[in-house]
Amino acid sequence: MTNTIMEQEARTAPAKIAAQLAANAGLTAELGQKLREFNPRFVMIVGRGSSDHAGVFGKYLFEIETGVPTFAAAPSVASVYGKSLKLDGALVIVISQSGRSPDILAQARMAKNAGAFCVALVNDETAPIKDIVDVVLPLRAGEEKAVAATKSYLCTLSALIQLAAAWTQSESLAKAVETMPAALEAAVAADPQLTAEGLGDVRNLVVLGRGLGYAVSKEIALKLKEVCSIHAEAFSSAEFLHGPVTLVEKKLTIVDVCVGDESYASHIEQIENVSSRGADLVHLNQTSTDIHPRVAPLALLQRFYIDVAAVAVARGIDPDAPAGLKKVTQTL
Repeated sequence: MTNTIMEQEARTAPAKIAAQLAANAGLTAELGQKLREFNPRFVMIVGRGSSDHAGVFGKYLFEIETGVPTFAAAPSVASVYGKSLKLDGALVIVISQSGRSPDILAQARMAKNAGAFCVALVNDETAPIKDIVDVVLPLRAGEEKAVAATKSYLCTLSALIQLAAAWTQSESLAKAVETMPAALEAAVAADPQLTAEGLGDVRNLVVLGRGLGYAVSKEIALKLKEVCSIHAEAFSSAEFLHGPVTLVEKKLTIVDVCVGDESYASHIEQIENVSSRGADLVHLNQTSTDIHPRVAPLALLQRFYIDVAAVAVARGIDPDAPAGLKKVTQTL
């Protein structure tokens, strides 16, 4: 265990999520009822950085569980280009830890004025976003001092799952919500998967996942950049075969993000393909086979956050002070 703030905060995620799910149960039940009545034609998710990656998770989650088309917003359409979208009948979900970035606020105002039903997932409940949207769903992660987000990101994914469960009234998703804190606690106690020895002196790599696994692959790649100074790019394992696979001939290192859901068989086939071409593979797996498939990506990421802090320290990097970064980034 390192003494880094990043790791310490990551280890608190299971307890934070347990408290979040309990505190938000009534609010999400009411919101779920509103969404069933509103019956949105589509969902647009607004976010930057890790929040944008959480939106990719939300896209897969909502499309799989609700059948409602979901896509990521381009905040600069409102903030830079000054344009409005046709959002009548849309659900717009704004994801932001601070709830203060000018481009995120501009996109939320535009969406509200354009007729969307707007929900904000935000960690700072005093943020100005609260005065724009219809409903605030608190992340309840508490103050996050580390520059690299960990517990707030996991709290975002848990909030999305709880929201989907309330919206669909799915018994399976209700079970996912119920089992989530214990699954993450087990991940904290599990053996390391990503190690400095396993990565060696690699400076460039690709992270491959499929479906919800691809969604967290984007966050994994970001953290490898932020705290380990490793150039990492995330791809869907299916998409990677459409051109980028030629990079494998250069003995490329690939981080395999393997989640045991409906995408498993296809993903494994694609990983076997790159392995046969000579890729150096580092495997990240869900930490237990007895885990709900929608929770599995969170458990994998929970373990990764702890491991990547240790990798950074082993490489002589302080993950609490990434070069050139600060906690709150405000963009136009």
